[in-house]
Amino acid sequence: MQSSLFQQGVDLMLFGMGTVFVFLTLLVISVTLMSKIIANYFAEQEPEPVAKAPSSANTPAAVDPVILAVIQDAIHQHRAKNQP
Repeated sequence: MQSSLFQQGVDLMLFGMGTVFVFLTLLVISVTLMSKIIANYFAEQEPEPVAKAPSSANTPAAVDPVILAVIQDAIHQHRAKNQP
């Protein structure tokens, strides 16, 4: 009786694992096939690269003096509010 029950358990385990393995294999194959089909028929066209003007890393960007004053005032207000 014990060996029969054990044999049934092993058979059920192998059937379940085989079913999962077959399903996952078919899933991988179908996703790969769909990926290739999409890549062939619906390929995105690469936009042509736009040449940028060379920028000098040594020159700082000009900041509007009004914006600079607003930023400094905001920093001063924040620090004054958070002082212990």
